[in-house]
Amino acid sequence: MTDPADREIVFRPATEADEVAICDLINSREELFLVYPGGRFPLTPRQLRELAQCRRALTVGETSTGIVAFANLYNFIDAQHAFIGNLIVARHWRGRGVGRALLAHMVHLAGEEYGLEEVRISVFADNTPAVLLYAAEGFLPFDVEERRDPDGHRRALLHMQKCLTRAQQHE
Repeated sequence: MTDPADREIVFRPATEADEVAICDLINSREELFLVYPGGRFPLTPRQLRELAQCRRALTVGETSTGIVAFANLYNFIDAQHAFIGNLIVARHWRGRGVGRALLAHMVHLAGEEYGLEEVRISVFADNTPAVLLYAAEGFLPFDVEERRDPDGHRRALLHMQKCLTRAQQHE
């Protein structure tokens, strides 16, 4: 089933010209913590340039009105696995299939462009919409890690993985 958002969004490599728009996707300190726990609010182009030094496949989702989503890949282990990171969708585009489409695009990149056997993603356990999305897309939990949020509260960071067979890479 194709979501209407799939027809409106193009996924492409992020460029320096996209930095301000990517930063504008983050509207609060909590939102930044959920997608980039090591980030400092507000997210700045400088922080994105620092991310670009250690991440690959920085990707934006773009519509006729501008940038509406962002994600990347990081922590590559040979041809085995990498993590999808910083997956964010603009608030007014959430619930329209954009996150699912971006996730599928990143899974495809991991398998086809990088030849990975597995893709992983980390999500805070209390981010219910994201946990349910990842589970629906075939990601299974494999570990949990304690993190502290900016206010010092304990949070559970759930690590999830998805095996990439040739059939899954083409979904």
